[in-house]
Formats: sequence, structure tokens, C-alpha cells
Amino acid sequence: MTKPTHLLRASALALALAVPGLAAAQAPAGKAPETKAAETPVPAPIAPDTVVAKVNGQPITGGDLSVASDDPALSLPGVDEAQKQGLLVDYLVDLKVGAQAAEAAKVGETPDFKRKLAYFRDKLLLDEYLEREAKKAATPEAAKGVYDQSVKLMKPEEEVHARHILVDNEAEAKKIAARIKGGEDFGKVAAETSKDPGSKTEGGDLGWFTKERMVKEFADAAFKLPVNQVSDPIKTQFGWHVIKVEEKRVKPLPTFDELKEQIDQHLIRKAQQDLILKLRQDAKIERTAAAPPSPSEQKPEAAEPKKP
Repeated sequence: MTKPTHLLRASALALALAVPGLAAAQAPAGKAPETKAAETPVPAPIAPDTVVAKVNGQPITGGDLSVASDDPALSLPGVDEAQKQGLLVDYLVDLKVGAQAAEAAKVGETPDFKRKLAYFRDKLLLDEYLEREAKKAATPEAAKGVYDQSVKLMKPEEEVHARHILVDNEAEAKKIAARIKGGEDFGKVAAETSKDPGSKTEGGDLGWFTKERMVKEFADAAFKLPVNQVSDPIKTQFGWHVIKVEEKRVKPLPTFDELKEQIDQHLIRKAQQDLILKLRQDAKIERTAAAPPSPSEQKPEAAEPKKP
């Protein structure tokens, strides 16, 4: 059975998506709905203690609105901020009405509900604690240190910028190679003859790539070919290729700004994992005989020897 809170969330989302259609349906027949001349201005943030509504005397505040706004289940893409806040107030009113009815029905006094409440309280506490503590690890100094260490371990890689033409058979590939070596423009011939839909509209341009990104036969030919030279036909699992190398270079190392978000996420995840491990080590944990075995504590089975 679908839970009431899920129904309320669904109704709020459905209402948000239906609003434009509802407006159109209410417009007079034969007259198109008027369009806004300018975007709706973004409303000012509501202070956490400001009361936005009351339900049977119980307040709903700007802080409650902020919490609801951060709920991924209440995401309203395509809805402007003013309309979203109005919908969220409606949702919180429904939530409060339903919660009050559930309280009156003593739903919160059942053992099952209390277990769920305890579980979600623990989960929220842990999530907030991990987020707060992990942010301390993602400092600019720590991120720069990870970047510098990573850059030291990166090996220089050669990259090639090439074009290609793909056809079904060797005879056709030889004719195409002869046309280009005879002076025809590679991009023009690629647009006319290539079977590769991903590159033919770009004149066969594949952009920059490292050797491991291409199948072996293609990569071997491209990386051996001098700049501005056109290859003889090359066979791969995809067909027959004619290749032209435009440029070669050593792949530039990524900048700190390019990797900063990725590094910050790494620092946060590592800090969270380290924190959980430390908390477990410092805690007195007792698993009873009724508990199933922990996968992390099971010894791996010995691997069978490989057969010759």
C-alpha cells in the first residue's frame, strides 16, 4: 500500500507539472494564454523563524520550507522559485495536517513506528555528523596536496589529432586514399564517402585521443604516421580506414581547477570512511549469536590453482 506521505509528495509534484496546462485549460476558447513579458523575479529568502502558515495553531516556518526545499523527492525542475515556494508551503500544510491526524490516531505509539523513528533519527544524525566533519578535511591546502601528489604520478602520454574515413572494403579505401594523396580535401571526401556517422559530418575529425582509446590496428597506424601524412588502407573490426594525422603532442596535465571538485569529493569520502572506521575501533561492539555473520569479517576462500 502506498503511504500517505508518498501520495502527498506525488500530488505536490503533479500539481507543479500540471500548472502550465491548467492555466491553458482555463483560458477563454480561441484565445491563447498570455505569455509573461519577463521572468518572475526570484523571491527573497525567508528567515528561518518567520511563520509562513499555521495548521491548527502549529506554525510552519521559513526554516521548515528550507528543509523541504533540500529534499530531493521534492525537486521541481522547470518551476520558478516563487511558484516552487508556494507549492512547498502547500505540501507542508498537507504534511502537517496528515501528521496531526496520525498523532490523534496514536500511530506514533506503535512499536513499529518507534523503531522506524529511531532508525531515521540515527541516520539523520550520522549524515549530519559525517557531512560536518568531512568538510573539515576538504581544505584548499589538502586539495592542493592531493593534486601535487597526483601530478607527480602521472606519466606523460602522447596524443594524436587525426581524421579518418571508414568504408566497407579495401578496394574502395584504396580509391579514396589515392584521391586524397592526389590533392583532394580530406574533409570533403570524408563527408561524401565515410560510413562513420559520428565523424563524417565533421570531415572525419576524431579530435585528440591517446593510444588506448582506439582499437589496436587503428592506434598503431595513427601513432606511427607522420603529421600531415595520409595512410594506406587500414583494416579493423569496423571496416577499412584511411587516416590523416593533423597534429601530435604530449597530453597536457589537467589543471588544479579542472580536478578540484573531484579531489574535494575524494577527500570528503576518505574522511568519512576514516571517521567511521575510527568510531568502530573506539566503540564496544558485541554481535550476538542471533546476528548473521558480517561479510567484512569473513575470511576469503582460498582461490583454486589455475589450470595449465
